[in-house]
Amino acid sequence: MKPAYQELIQTVKLLPGTAYEKRERDIQYLMELKTENLLFPYYTEAGLNGRLNYKLTDVHWGWDSPLSQIRGTFTGHWLSAAARIYQETSNMELKAKADHIVAEIARCQQTNGGEWAFPIPEKYLYGVKKGQHFWAPQYVCHKTMMGLLDMYQFAGNQQALDIIKKCADWFLRFTDDISRETMDMMMDIEETGGIMELWADLYAVTKDPKHLELMKRYERPKLTTPLSLGKDVLTNMHANTTIPEIHGCARAYEVTGEDRYRKIVENYWDFAVAKRGTFATGGQTNGEIWTPMLKQSARLSELNQEHCTVYNMIRLADYLFRWTGDAVYLDYIEQNIENGLFAQGFWQARCQDTVCDPAVPDTGIVAYFLPLAAGSQKKWGSKTEDFWCCHCTLVQANARYREFIYYKNDTELTVAQYMPSELCTDFQGTQVKIKQTDFDLCGDCIEIKDIAMAIEDRPNYNKMCFEVSAEDPVGFSVKFRIPWWAKGDMQITVNGEPVAYTEENHFAVLTRKWENDTVTVTIPKGITCWPLPDEKDTVAFLDGPVLLAGLVSEERILFGNINQPETLIKPYHERQWVQWMPAYKTVNQQMGFYLKPIKDIGKEHYTVYFPVKNTGRP
Repeated sequence: MKPAYQELIQTVKLLPGTAYEKRERDIQYLMELKTENLLFPYYTEAGLNGRLNYKLTDVHWGWDSPLSQIRGTFTGHWLSAAARIYQETSNMELKAKADHIVAEIARCQQTNGGEWAFPIPEKYLYGVKKGQHFWAPQYVCHKTMMGLLDMYQFAGNQQALDIIKKCADWFLRFTDDISRETMDMMMDIEETGGIMELWADLYAVTKDPKHLELMKRYERPKLTTPLSLGKDVLTNMHANTTIPEIHGCARAYEVTGEDRYRKIVENYWDFAVAKRGTFATGGQTNGEIWTPMLKQSARLSELNQEHCTVYNMIRLADYLFRWTGDAVYLDYIEQNIENGLFAQGFWQARCQDTVCDPAVPDTGIVAYFLPLAAGSQKKWGSKTEDFWCCHCTLVQANARYREFIYYKNDTELTVAQYMPSELCTDFQGTQVKIKQTDFDLCGDCIEIKDIAMAIEDRPNYNKMCFEVSAEDPVGFSVKFRIPWWAKGDMQITVNGEPVAYTEENHFAVLTRKWENDTVTVTIPKGITCWPLPDEKDTVAFLDGPVLLAGLVSEERILFGNINQPETLIKPYHERQWVQWMPAYKTVNQQMGFYLKPIKDIGKEHYTVYFPVKNTGRP
């Protein structure tokens, strides 16, 4: 049986908007990659491609190359993304490709003796058990099983579940004689990824006690024990090794109900986010490690905000919101989607923005890091030459946007993210459909409309429209998130009439009988200066939740008042055809420059943080 939250997300579909466009590029990338290359390391390990004549240009390179010790990792992420996208879009071509890959992994498993189904040799794991250094073999195994389990849960592939059960039997025997000291040593010398979470997920499906035992064996006490006691062990520690381990504790709490696991997760969040502070992007890390608490000025570099960390911390926030209902986690998810996932994956230039062949627009697949030093430039990975870990989380992240938009229980629906989408669900046995779209202010720029002339300047609000339709009138509450960046009270209308709402813990709550109703939600916004915690006069600029980057290749001192951002920047190039544009420019400065959302930055040099002298005009 699927958990309630999983049943809900499988009824959500994205509608045209930024997330939809990113997902479509994800599909294109998944389909573009050759099946034989995705299976190459599995065939190699099973001895099934010894007579095949591969040209050097026909295989994956980088971290997925034939000699890489983590070859095949990407294929597990590919399966996970394909399964989730198929469930949303019913793309049968994608499903057929994914089902074929599952069948071939099953064939490799059988050739390997009936249990081992992985793209690397078993000796890698036996070597780690002896204290030898191999590059994260259990991490590789986790990704294969993760992709297979998603193929079962989201694409209905029973064969995928059968493969995992046999893999679990291998891991049970492998760990039978491992002492706690040896397991601690193994976890210190190699990443295990989210393998603890995988065993918890598998146990939730099978209810087999041996899968619960594997979950317990793969807890990392050297991390979880001090966290459970309220001790911070994160400063200067590798972030993305630990986050998936905490996912394991989160899922363990859900499948066992043990409060100890929940305390570990909540303390981790407290130390990683609440007390440590974030960059203006909403993200963290420099050189893949957590920065010191509230000390970021010396950690701005070319290596900020690893994409994997962004994705996995969004997932952690999702766990915590489902448990607590606290809107702070939804604010975190929004800021990290806007300035992380959108900024670091599937960028595509418009030809009017760059000098390019209209038939081949300039693109970027994934940026491993999001540099935040002055004069930074994103470094985009290629389609088949790199296959960093962030290529892996790229395809997964862009398959999962719909999962963070809505949450519900028996009596209320929470609108967590303002993202064009459609939800089909039920309340009290009555089918309910909710369609969320961006509110169209002016429509076609050729058609003469009074509203187009009435709204002369770029609106200082975000506005969404919700069409609610029910088979029969049914009562329930809708909770609209009041975001941290709102510059005043939200305005809500139902069928064109303003309505009062109850404000509860940063949500605007409407309780009524719904049938065929149209709701508009207007959120006032403006510019916020986001200072470095240890340099209060050095700030970044956010337009609502969206980080603005200055198009300059060096640090610039600005003059003005950080409590009055309008003394520093103002709108620029407001309107283009039917769209309001998000660009800004500086005002009252010795040398002016332009700013635009960091998610729209492709290959330009940019600067995010600016020292501000509060002395007025220069």
